[in-house]
This record gives sequence, structure tokens and C-alpha cells, in this order.
Amino acid sequence: MRKIKVPTGNILIIDGEKGRPLECLSIGDYGKEHNIKADFLGLTKEIDSVPNGNIMPLEEKWVITISTGYGCSMNCVFCDVPKVGPGVNATFNDMKKQIVSCIKQNPKVTHTKRLNIHYARMHEPTFNYDVLVSAIKLRSTILPYLGESKVHPVVSTMMPRKNKNLLAFLMDWTNVVKNDLYDGEAGLQFSINSTNESQREHMFSGNSLSLEQISRVGEILPPPKGRKFTLNFALADGYEIDAEVLYYLFDPDKFMVKITPIHKTHSTVENDIKTTDGYEYFTPYKQVEEDLKAVGFDVIVFVPSLDEDLGKITCGNALLSGEMPEVKYKETIIRDIKI
Repeated sequence: MRKIKVPTGNILIIDGEKGRPLECLSIGDYGKEHNIKADFLGLTKEIDSVPNGNIMPLEEKWVITISTGYGCSMNCVFCDVPKVGPGVNATFNDMKKQIVSCIKQNPKVTHTKRLNIHYARMHEPTFNYDVLVSAIKLRSTILPYLGESKVHPVVSTMMPRKNKNLLAFLMDWTNVVKNDLYDGEAGLQFSINSTNESQREHMFSGNSLSLEQISRVGEILPPPKGRKFTLNFALADGYEIDAEVLYYLFDPDKFMVKITPIHKTHSTVENDIKTTDGYEYFTPYKQVEEDLKAVGFDVIVFVPSLDEDLGKITCGNALLSGEMPEVKYKETIIRDIKI
């Protein structure tokens, strides 16, 4: 329906099967040497801001982020997606259409060394069983366009308290998708953001499991093949990350930790949630990273550029909420793409 071109790629608005629009991203990456510090990967340089620049060729790495539903009912205070409306599951065809539409924006690219499919734009993915079906069928979905390119599906979850099928979903994702079908080349990320339960109750509007409950889920899940499960922290002013608490609850042999700044959304501005100096200096992350490494966790610090954050491609944003990029962009109307 609409294509909004921003410096790192495209934001697409797709007409969904349920009569409402969906939002997805087709974007490039700067390369991990520019925006990641991860000592265990040999990336030891402290990140003092990430300059806006040119993305890697999509033949090297391509990131597609799709919506697993229309809106979201988690009501996280840092996210704009709830402004789109309550969460309603997208269909398998909705998800396939988003992926194919993103690929078709770059028809000259017929193969990529790494295609990341993130189920993370709108909605809480664990509510939607078709996410598992989509991941299982990803290779056949991309085959006509990108051949046998290496594909890496990723689910990011807020661990919803009201999802009675949460454990079953995560078991299927780990056993069937991550450990079996993709032989470890699939990701699972838990959005944690704080080790302080009162802070978590507020930020997730009471809709996420407690850390102890999440810990019990982590104990039940089988050991991950390939990359460990990720505990994600969007580090904002005042948010607590206590390494000892995390070590007590989560096994560093099964879990690693990822730290990012809190991304700029309309909701974070409204609620005065920010990471002071988080886009300019490594200082906000330094002590937290050292504390986590000291208790045995592998730690990734990921910092996007301002182009990426203000371009509204980072987590928690949705143009369907009424926002538009705060960088130079171009909007066009595109034809409907048949699949």
C-alpha cells in the first residue's frame, strides 16, 4: 500500500487479509564491527556513537522484520504499537506476503549470505501459532526469489503473563525450529529490560511474567543449539540491571545478555524514558557490561545509529501509530504484490 524509504532501507505498509494494514521492514546492516561490542566474539572496541553511513550490500546481510499481528495488547509504556489497536493475530499468508513484498523491493538481489527474519514489528509473536508455521516454511517462501540463501528466523517475546500456550510455543520454537530444522541458526530473545520487578510491572503494564517465572521457563527449555537464548535489556535511565540477580535466575551456559539504548518512540518521549548519552558514549553500558561478564555472561552491546533510530526502524516504533520518520525519507504508493 505504501513504501517509506529511509536511509537504511524501506518501511512497507501491507494490506492484510483481515481488512487492516500491517507494517514490515526491509533494511540493511552497517556490519557488526560498527555497532556491536561483544568480547566473546572478538569485538572489543567500545562504541562511542555509531556514525550514519552506508549499509552493507544486501547480498552480505539482509534484515526483514515483520508483524505477527495487527496492533498489540501488551501495552508496554515504551512502545507505540498499542496505539495502532489491540493485538489480533496475522495469518500465515499475511506473514508470507510481508516477507515476499520486502524481497521484491530489491529484485536484482537473488542471493544473500544471511537473511534475518525478525518476528518483531507489531504484536507479541507467541500468541500466534502461525509464526511457527511461517518459520518452518521460510526456506520454501524465499526459494523462488533468493534461492537457497541462509535464513535466520528470530522471535522476540515479552513473555506474556496471559498466554496459556507460552511454554508450548517456546518448546516448539526451540525443539522444532531452532535445534532441529535450523540446526541452531534461529534466535530466541526474551525482553527483560530491568531486574527490578516494580519497574517491570510498570514498563510492561503488568502483562509480563515475573523474572522468577521466566527463569522457570528457561530451566524447562532444552539447551539451545548454536547461539544461546538472549536476555534483552533496553537500558534506560533508572532501569536496574543487577548481574547477581540475573546470575541467580539464569544459567550463563544457556543465556547471553544483550544491551541496547531505549529507542526513541512517541511513547518514550511521552513517558520521559531515555538513555542519556546512550547514542554518544559507551559510558552508560560500561559498568553493566563489566558486572555481567564478571558473573559469566556473554554480553552484546548493540547501539544503532541516529539514522536508524530516527528513521523509525528500531523496536517499539510503528508508522501506523501516526508517527513518521524524523530523517529525510521518501514515500510512494506501490502496487499490490501477489504471492
